[in-house]
Amino acid sequence: MVKLTLRPGEFIDIGENVRVIFSGGSANNIHLLVDAPKEVNIARSSAGKKKEQPEQSARTYYRKKGISEEAQREIVSILMREKKRNAVNEKP
Repeated sequence: MVKLTLRPGEFIDIGENVRVIFSGGSANNIHLLVDAPKEVNIARSSAGKKKEQPEQSARTYYRKKGISEEAQREIVSILMREKKRNAVNEKP
């Protein structure tokens, strides 16, 4: 097991096809962006604790194809700038 400290916008790569980006956090939550091929099963730990749901209600989300790594970094950068701008504007 590895323990990492990341700043907003930083990321870790898992293998060749999975990237986990730390996009910030609030209170007791952290916000992660996971970019992985649709073949990779991603489930959070609380998912198994819920009651079994019918197969029809399960939703599958896939990464959109065609967005470059450069575009992904720019999106994260924009989101972080907006978050900082909002934080400054909210101060009394």
